[in-house]
Amino acid sequence: MLAARRVCNVQRVVARSFATAVESSGVKVAAVDNNGPTSSLTVLVKAGSRYEPKAGLANALKNYAFKSTAKRTALGTVRESELYGGVLTSTLGREHLALTAEFLRGDEAFFLDVLSSFVTSAKFTRHEFQEYVAPLIEGDAAAAASNPAVLALELAHLIAFRQGLGSSLYAPSHPSFGYTDVQSYASSVFTKDNIAVIGTNIDQAKVAELVNKAFASASSAAGPTTSASTYFGGENRIESSSGLQTAFIGFGTTGAPSAEVATLAAYLSPSPSIKWSKGTSALANAIPEGASVQSVYLPYSDASLVGLLVQAPTAEGVKQAGQAAVQALKKAAGGVSQEELATAVAKAKFAAASSADARAGLVASIGSKIFSGSEFSVASTLSTFDAVNASAFSKAASSLVSSKPTYVAVGEVGSLPYADELGL
Repeated sequence: MLAARRVCNVQRVVARSFATAVESSGVKVAAVDNNGPTSSLTVLVKAGSRYEPKAGLANALKNYAFKSTAKRTALGTVRESELYGGVLTSTLGREHLALTAEFLRGDEAFFLDVLSSFVTSAKFTRHEFQEYVAPLIEGDAAAAASNPAVLALELAHLIAFRQGLGSSLYAPSHPSFGYTDVQSYASSVFTKDNIAVIGTNIDQAKVAELVNKAFASASSAAGPTTSASTYFGGENRIESSSGLQTAFIGFGTTGAPSAEVATLAAYLSPSPSIKWSKGTSALANAIPEGASVQSVYLPYSDASLVGLLVQAPTAEGVKQAGQAAVQALKKAAGGVSQEELATAVAKAKFAAASSADARAGLVASIGSKIFSGSEFSVASTLSTFDAVNASAFSKAASSLVSSKPTYVAVGEVGSLPYADELGL
């Protein structure tokens, strides 16, 4: 009865979250309509930090969003959007820049015009760079520098992949670019083949029709390319007086994301199913009081980074929790019980389904596949977990553990443990 209900619920999520893709005026389009009262449009551009020719340019382009264009001033964009009751955001990942508008159903024509005008006719003025964009760039960098968890993950990417995915999401403290460099970068990435438009709670045909008009003047040149990711691994430490003592213990893989690695991340997670309670896993019970361990799984188009983020008020707490985390990794490589595997698969499947059931998660899951032309229904994503068995799980975990780890320590580097002290 319970199993049947679970299958029924998953099927309902799958049906509600399926999106189809077409090309309109050379731009890829995907939409899903759940008949909700609010809609969203996301212009997804392959303009993440892995494509930037200079450190920080992708972050600068993100912060230039919704400034002056040939159609509107920055103030005009704000005022008109407020009149419609909409919300505009720009977010940056290592592979994509996402320009998103959320609004009341029926207002898609106006908001797609706002998004497309930045892509096709942004002015990139000097005064806006100096007065608005530069402070935002500095603010992003300062916020990241004061957060040890963000610092650890940024450094982990650099150690793991060096170039490409190793490029930071943030600009250096003394960036070597100006507004003309941002304009040049935008010209290279704002091309039809490099853009996808993803809509939620909008009719597919309506989006395609609007995109055909909105991006008619967009460049048809080829977008920038980058070499395939290679995993290296290594160890590094950085002094920081902000926040908790932090360590990241991770491993990288190359190739398309796998269900086995996602299941491993779910297995390692000590997070309980009930808020304020304690998880039942061996790792959850081994974490000392005051310390925390968070499972990290970051899949990309041609590589993934998986591991555990360990934080505690003291370096000794990090050491104890880190040793427990490494033991959990080694246990996974040695084999787990059928019950533990079934629990991990269920957690991984739920994480994928619940992510796709939310607007941002659905856009992320579609965006990771739309440029490659591969299928991206929720059903196909969930079905990959059905093939995970004990042998494949242990093999994936063993392959990771036997490779060179990526280890980062942030905080009091004189006291924080080294990788070999944790059992790596």
